[in-house]
Amino acid sequence: MVKAALLDKLWARMSERGDFPMLSQSLRTTMAAMKNDDLDFTGLVQVVLSDFALTQKVLRLANSAMYMAFGGNITTVTRALMVLGMDAVGHLVVGLKLVDHFQHSAPHRIDAKLELNRTMLSGCVARKLTERGDLRDGEEAVVCTLMRQVGKLLVVFYLEAEWEQIRQKMRIGGLDEAAACAAVLGVTYEELGEEAATRWRLPETIRAGMGTYEADATDAHSEQGQWLRAVTNYSSEVADALSAAGASEHAREARLSELAHRYSRALSTDAEELAAMSIALASEEAGEGFMREIYELRANADAIARASVDAETRIEAGLEDLRALPSENALAPVLALASETVLAGLNFTRTIVFVRQASAVYKARLGFGRDVERALPSLSFKEAFEPDVFHLAIANSVGIFIENARDPKMIARLPLWYRQAFDDVRSFVLLPVVAHQSAVALLYGDWSLEQAPRKISQTQMSALNELARELGRFFAHAPAKELETL
Repeated sequence: MVKAALLDKLWARMSERGDFPMLSQSLRTTMAAMKNDDLDFTGLVQVVLSDFALTQKVLRLANSAMYMAFGGNITTVTRALMVLGMDAVGHLVVGLKLVDHFQHSAPHRIDAKLELNRTMLSGCVARKLTERGDLRDGEEAVVCTLMRQVGKLLVVFYLEAEWEQIRQKMRIGGLDEAAACAAVLGVTYEELGEEAATRWRLPETIRAGMGTYEADATDAHSEQGQWLRAVTNYSSEVADALSAAGASEHAREARLSELAHRYSRALSTDAEELAAMSIALASEEAGEGFMREIYELRANADAIARASVDAETRIEAGLEDLRALPSENALAPVLALASETVLAGLNFTRTIVFVRQASAVYKARLGFGRDVERALPSLSFKEAFEPDVFHLAIANSVGIFIENARDPKMIARLPLWYRQAFDDVRSFVLLPVVAHQSAVALLYGDWSLEQAPRKISQTQMSALNELARELGRFFAHAPAKELETL
């Protein structure tokens, strides 16, 4: 009863702050995309694209030396997903979303910032520890490590009075932190973290990996679960040692050496090598280097944006990615790749892909950008001719660019369903995708009134038309059932 009442209070307090429900939804969306048997590329791509820093992080990882063998020069999140895998990117998203949430909601208190720094340091240790192994396992271990700290962070950030009572019991009552937490809250930090993992629908492997490592645990836990707990506990304890206040360098190194010997067997790493890694990390942290991994992209976001390649190069890169895929490739990731390529290449407000159904109706099946998710269910039009620009486009073999969608003459050519969905469009392009001598899909992209007036150059339109033609190859080989279930 005490536990349930505390958890309800905690979640109510977090909801009152406004930003916590958004974190919960983001994490649930990410996990749902990872669990989808049909590989819901678009769901996960949308989560990544909604955050500039996260997008750059994923792209940078996909273009790292480890993955250059897959082609390099990866410019879209969709292609990065194909290279890195859903699990690796999904866990990367979860980890960064957790860090971002607490960074953005951090109160102006030194103690809260110190706890957040310690948590991020533990994640840094986990990533360093696993960087030579399988990327999927490594990112999963980082998430487990961060989640092991979440229970404490929730108390520090959202239950300030209770957190102060815990600190007081530690100072005056002489209790260790675990005992003080149980005395004040009636639950442990670990239990709070487990509850958060359950409410966010994180998988059982994550929840198991958050637990306390026990060297002699065999039957109750899988080998992977034991390894995750070892990484999680080791990383947390190393972070505690590195951030311990008032500890001498000798005492810190002795503690790091002791941890290395205790965990070396479970981590399949020589104790001396483990200790050396931790000590080297400690030296780096003295210059605040441990924050580099987390803050690097934010600090250089403007420089990254200025260094972005031009539209033709972006579109050509996406086109090369499409050409590299077999004709039998599943349509969903292919369409996501094309849609994202056009969105990023021309800095559109939104892109949408309409696909012709057996019922002779073109339905919006996926898209990216502002208000797309809200609008998708209402976007469709019949194949039968109507005197509007969409029907003109599907009758064409090349794309159409509408420079001024606000012109009264053009408004008359815009269907009602379109005008009701989007009332902020300045200009847009329609690219027919042809297979079996007819338009099987229509790729749409627009600029809104908020953006400066722009035109699509002849070379850009040529590149877009080539991309649309390449898409036709995949439709020509797609089974009818796949078209209906996109």
